[in-house]
Amino acid sequence: MTDKPVATDKPAADAPAGERTLLLVDDDGPFRQRLGLAMERRGYDVAQADSVAAGIAAAKARPPLFAVVDLRLGDGSGLDVVTALREARPETRIVVLTGYGNIATAVAAVKQGALDYLPKPADADAVEAALQQQGDALPPPPEQPMTADRVRWEHIQRVFEQCDRNVSETARRLRMHRRTLQRILQKYAPRT
Repeated sequence: MTDKPVATDKPAADAPAGERTLLLVDDDGPFRQRLGLAMERRGYDVAQADSVAAGIAAAKARPPLFAVVDLRLGDGSGLDVVTALREARPETRIVVLTGYGNIATAVAAVKQGALDYLPKPADADAVEAALQQQGDALPPPPEQPMTADRVRWEHIQRVFEQCDRNVSETARRLRMHRRTLQRILQKYAPRT
């Protein structure tokens, strides 16, 4: 169990009224730009970063009240950015985005201090709802949840990436025949 940062020079009660600073950390440039623009239209003061290093630097330079962090970044894990945000400003409301969601990474994100965990591609409405969520109320179910075929495909892709794109190792871990896995990997992703 990790210790949570305890003290800061600016507790949540002292946050300026109406402050809507948002740090957006994602290595997918077009997605980050679109989400940043949509959040600016909703009244947020958006800062953007495209890597773990840039996200940590931005968190330390100007700790935001809100943050949206991609779990997988080109130079490491978004959980490192979540930790830096918690150290810089414990009351930051953090939402973690991922294209390869599973229970283990969701639990890890929440343990590091994330408020919520959303699958990509998440729209600005879902992100804002997660950032503004109050209390322990469960969020409403998604309008269009992923299909079972899509969940299966995403799980296979995640394990494939974790095995460094090694088909034989992935097939062994998923307990399926290597040729079957190769056929699945050659297909396009099913519709959500």
